[in-house]
Amino acid sequence: MFDEYLRRIKDVLLRPLSSAASGIHPTVFTAAGLAAGLVCSFFLYRGDYGAGLIFWAVNRFLDGLDGAVAREAGTSSDLGGYTDIIFDFTVYALIPFALAAGEKSYSLMLMLSVMLGLFYVNAASWMYLSAILEKRKTAASDTAVVMPAGLAGGFETAVVYTLFMIFPEKLVILFALMSVLTGVNIIQRLIWAVRNL
Repeated sequence: MFDEYLRRIKDVLLRPLSSAASGIHPTVFTAAGLAAGLVCSFFLYRGDYGAGLIFWAVNRFLDGLDGAVAREAGTSSDLGGYTDIIFDFTVYALIPFALAAGEKSYSLMLMLSVMLGLFYVNAASWMYLSAILEKRKTAASDTAVVMPAGLAGGFETAVVYTLFMIFPEKLVILFALMSVLTGVNIIQRLIWAVRNL
């Protein structure tokens, strides 16, 4: 919901660092972000939520830095955008799975299944619309692809995932919250599609 506005602020805040790092290929930061996300997942599975939170913060920082460096250096590419989204989705899937697997709770695994199932439908809802909008050339975007807006974007996801690590005893409720936000995204885009396609 706030991603478009926050991206501009983020690029301004990161400009000194992205300018200094413009000689490094942005894919290095994308890959390092994936590595941080994998380490985060490992710690969360082990129940070390503090270490997981630190590596989650590193993942989010690097995820913001790679795009800022690419824009600063003029090296933005379709391949860079593609690998970025694949790595992001990998981490978004692994973190809740690691949290739930570490707890070995039936109710938590059930809620995880609902949430990840909705993630799957949500991904289809925006990716297919993105392809249609690109085909029609009806929208401009400063990201690799046009992403039709929804209630829960990258910022909101980062906030809820952070809550997962701060309040692990509330994971069933937090997974349910993320499921509701994701479900609203799907409905929003479906309504948009019915009205505009």
